Amino acid sequence: MLHIDGAEFSSLEGFYEHISARLIPGAEWGRNLNAFNDILRGGFGTPEHGFVLCWNNHELSRQRLGYVETTRQLQRRATRCHPSHESAVRADLAAALEGESPTVFDWLIEIIRDHGPGGAEQEDGVELVLR
Repeated sequence: MLHIDGAEFSSLEGFYEHISARLIPGAEWGRNLNAFNDILRGGFGTPEHGFVLCWNNHELSRQRLGYVETTRQLQRRATRCHPSHESAVRADLAAALEGESPTVFDWLIEIIRDHGPGGAEQEDGVELVLR
């Protein structure tokens, strides 16, 4: 069982730092959503045949990684994305500003659950426990 603690980070960048320290200490990785997805497949220091990821203080994370953080992340993404993706990112940003889109917390939960029971990559055997 690997543990992360929502009381120890308040941004997506903080989440990446926390994951680095708790799940894959010393490993180099891209610190983005795609790279986080890759970590859950194993081979970066995480167990090859699955593990239980216990997210303590997840309700605090749900708040801290809510619409304010989502808006911040999408604003950053809008300034960096390829021009062909800009309209989609701007639409996501508008939805986040209205409180009508998935949040950063939701993005992370979706990625984790995709690697567990019933997910598209369930063979990775990652079970999420929210506490």
